[in-house]
Amino acid sequence: MSRAQVARSTQGREAAAQRGEAERSVGREGGKASEGHQTGAVIELAGVHKAFGRQPVLRGVDLSIREGETTTILGGSGSGKSVCLKHMIGLLRPDRGRVRVLDTDITDLPEYELIETRTAVSMIFQSAALFDSLSVFENVAYPLREHRRWSEEQVAQRVAESLAAVGLSGVERKMPAELSGGMRKRVGVARGVALEPRVILYDEPTTGLDPANQRRIGDMIVTLQTELHVTSVVVTHELDLCFAVSDRVALLKEGRIAAEGTADEMRESQNPDVRDFLDGVRDTPDDLEGGFAHG
Repeated sequence: MSRAQVARSTQGREAAAQRGEAERSVGREGGKASEGHQTGAVIELAGVHKAFGRQPVLRGVDLSIREGETTTILGGSGSGKSVCLKHMIGLLRPDRGRVRVLDTDITDLPEYELIETRTAVSMIFQSAALFDSLSVFENVAYPLREHRRWSEEQVAQRVAESLAAVGLSGVERKMPAELSGGMRKRVGVARGVALEPRVILYDEPTTGLDPANQRRIGDMIVTLQTELHVTSVVVTHELDLCFAVSDRVALLKEGRIAAEGTADEMRESQNPDVRDFLDGVRDTPDDLEGGFAHG
């Protein structure tokens, strides 16, 4: 275990102890952990349902994201992980249920009232979503120019700091086409942290990367969590990434949270759904119903 991982794990345990929150039992069946607002939670999904046409994807998701920790939403391809993530920033709205972010119920907020939430909660998209016609500098500077009334000197300083945070100092003049896949992902993260968010959402951050770059991304997530003191939510089906970065893990299956606990609890769990996923047992067609093409 790296020094950064040890620091992250220790900080997460201390923060949880200070808050005095009871751990939710691993292996519970997708019901609410407790009634009402969760103390220390920065994001809460309560009874969230979402369907696309006649295809149900989320079927009553209850999930609380604790401040200062890294929570990974684990699940197979097409299980609805990315759909969960997009609800946390208002990119999707639930058909039923409520979404609360940083003490604000965003379920029914109009778009213009979501600006504050989207400034405090940064989403790192699977594709990195860089502007191909803009340099690395201009990509990272973009949100600063949109949301801050800063001088160009201030913008340049913050861009340099953000790139340094992801280990990419000195690449400001490069174009996205000149970067490797792993570097593009990290530039996307640099843009995401430029506004100093309280929460970072990572959508399949290691998809399409070779093992070395997957490890770099995992190390970066841990480093940002410890150095910037952000809350992180990671969506993935990659077990190595999950257990390298997570304080807590939630398994999404059939549109509900099938099990949840600390990373160690989940690794040792004898819950059948957890064991099937960790041991690589393939889902049946019925298990996959309602999840195709929705992450």
